[in-house]
Amino acid sequence: MSRMVGTVSRGVRAPIIRSGDDLASIVTESVLSAAREEGYEIRNRDIVAMTEAIVARAQGNYASVDDIAADVKAKLGGETVGVIFPILSRNRFAICLRGIAKGAKKIVLMLSYPSDEVGNHLLSLDALDEKGINPYSDVLDLKRYRELFGYEKHPFTGVDYVEYYESLIKECGAEVEIVFANDPRTVLNYTKNVINCDIHTRARTKRLLFAAGAEKVFGLDEILDGSVNGSGYNEKYGLLGSNKATEDQVKLFPRDCQGLVEDIQDRIFKATGKLVEVMVYGDGAFKDPIGKIWELADPVVSPAYTAGLEGTPNELKLKYLADNDFAALSGEELKAAIKEKIQTKDNNLVGNMASEGTTPRRLTDLIGSLCDLTSGSGDKGTPIVYIQGYFDNYTTE
Repeated sequence: MSRMVGTVSRGVRAPIIRSGDDLASIVTESVLSAAREEGYEIRNRDIVAMTEAIVARAQGNYASVDDIAADVKAKLGGETVGVIFPILSRNRFAICLRGIAKGAKKIVLMLSYPSDEVGNHLLSLDALDEKGINPYSDVLDLKRYRELFGYEKHPFTGVDYVEYYESLIKECGAEVEIVFANDPRTVLNYTKNVINCDIHTRARTKRLLFAAGAEKVFGLDEILDGSVNGSGYNEKYGLLGSNKATEDQVKLFPRDCQGLVEDIQDRIFKATGKLVEVMVYGDGAFKDPIGKIWELADPVVSPAYTAGLEGTPNELKLKYLADNDFAALSGEELKAAIKEKIQTKDNNLVGNMASEGTTPRRLTDLIGSLCDLTSGSGDKGTPIVYIQGYFDNYTTE
């Protein structure tokens, strides 16, 4: 009988990871133990994935609010600093903002509107239309914003992020001025020293600011890109991808983890004789159609992965074949024709109509999204995900 099961994604439980733990050993043993307990075999090209959180925790990659403040002050001078395009997040940005505020005398906080980069809305497009506001050109100060829109609270968190960020900055001893604008160059009317906090558009923002006369511009990826007073750091991403650990400490995005994924791959091969792929994943890259939130607040979905996960899918669209090339066939004849088509497909289907509608994304982004949805972000206790059959197709027996 033909095989009836395709891709299977399993959450794998693991011990609570602490700084200094041997993560390669823990992940390997957790995967092997889960396979023994559940009665499935490790196969070639299975995928082992682990959250970036446990990698960073094992590395002890943490920094304090004071570490952030010291780096901000050293790099931007400690006077007035423009902080532009932050995301609206208690977990992702608020503690970073505390550190930034402690490293300056005044913060000019410039928020994009109606939403931040990842889709958290301050207000709706309908509200802008009703008030006749053009978000592409209109600049609002806090007084005008309140007159127009009042005190809007986030529908999921119940937080007025404008008020929250304003209070947080003041509590850290800095003055604050809040501006709402979507052109990064607007901030230069207030200060020439800027931290641009956007994630995926940061290179363009920085280019525009320097071209318009900014004196000092640092992205969040350049704050804590080196150790400060013995702190953790990330030389490539700085504060990007960080999360709140405690009220005074952030967990940074993991660094130097390519060796880790290759070590786990090697350990599992030695234990089973099977060559699995291994990756570290953070946020999945998907968008919530109701809440409008684009999940990817990390700088990348996967900061490290083994070589077999490089590239994009090369797949044919079965329903296209069934409705077009083989529209006159049915039953076993149709099945055989589609299998033959898959077995003889080109190695590169770019531009081929038979691949139209297949997902044009990198493998690590697709798999990372599957992993993020499998492991969740709460109390499931499955920071490792084991995937089987991802590279199978209709012909696999």
